[in-house]
Amino acid sequence: MALSKGTLFDPILVTELIDGVKGKSSLAQLCGQEPVPFNGQKEFVFTMGSEANLVAENGAKPAGSVALAPVIINPVKIEYGARVSDEFMYAAEESRIDILRSFNDGFAKKAARALDIMAFHGKNPRTGLVSALLGTNYFDVGVQAAYEGALSSGQDANDLVENAIGLIGEGYDATGFAMAPSFRTKLSKLTLGTNNKQPRFPELGWGRAPGSINGLPVSVNSTVSFGSSTDYGIIGDFENAFKWGYSKEIPLKVIEYGCPDNDTEAGDLQGHNQVYLRCELYLGWGILDKNAFALLRSGAKGATGATGA
Repeated sequence: MALSKGTLFDPILVTELIDGVKGKSSLAQLCGQEPVPFNGQKEFVFTMGSEANLVAENGAKPAGSVALAPVIINPVKIEYGARVSDEFMYAAEESRIDILRSFNDGFAKKAARALDIMAFHGKNPRTGLVSALLGTNYFDVGVQAAYEGALSSGQDANDLVENAIGLIGEGYDATGFAMAPSFRTKLSKLTLGTNNKQPRFPELGWGRAPGSINGLPVSVNSTVSFGSSTDYGIIGDFENAFKWGYSKEIPLKVIEYGCPDNDTEAGDLQGHNQVYLRCELYLGWGILDKNAFALLRSGAKGATGATGA
């Protein structure tokens, strides 16, 4: 059995890690994070089906319709580990911190991608397969989609965005748009008209990815079309209908013995003058109402299965 020594990132490294996740995850960019208890939490969503009632003096006040449904946010654990030379153990404190910062930066990028991949597609980022651990807590199921193949002749990528916005449920606004790089390219090629070749969105020229288009916050990220996904993007009310967060304790284990990565070919750590760094992060998220969002997809409706399947 491998022995391990558990440590924790110091507060500065923890802050840097989370800042790194915020900077590289589309969901983290479009929605502010809130701490999630390790044991999870319930978010209660009220649905009020009636409008407010105008009441005359001495008039009756009938009840409106209301529904209450809980959305449970349970953190899931992601991990990343790597072998490094055991000189790490003998390095001066400053050198160890430099190594940890490099590892920290790399893990932040992986954690950011993991949040998007899991919440967008319900997949284990390592295997690329849908994971039963995530249930239906992801956007690719239960969210209506606008399909490129369903558009009539002459319509373009801009129209696809407008069609998707039209699918967003009543009472919600489009506060953010996460798009795949391929869709950013489609938008960049749009012009003002047949005889006017001036770009409709010049801020997208030469691969640039601005923080907003037409006043709408956007984030361009390959996680949107991860794997074999046909998604071009997801648009909706990220500010009010999506929540995510992390547990503050982020363990970093420095493992000195055994084969913690289960790689028998790599052999025992001590036999190769190595130690193993493993970082684990607990992330939780919840889609409070899937009617607040819409997907943009390539192909015709039904080509990738019915909406919400």
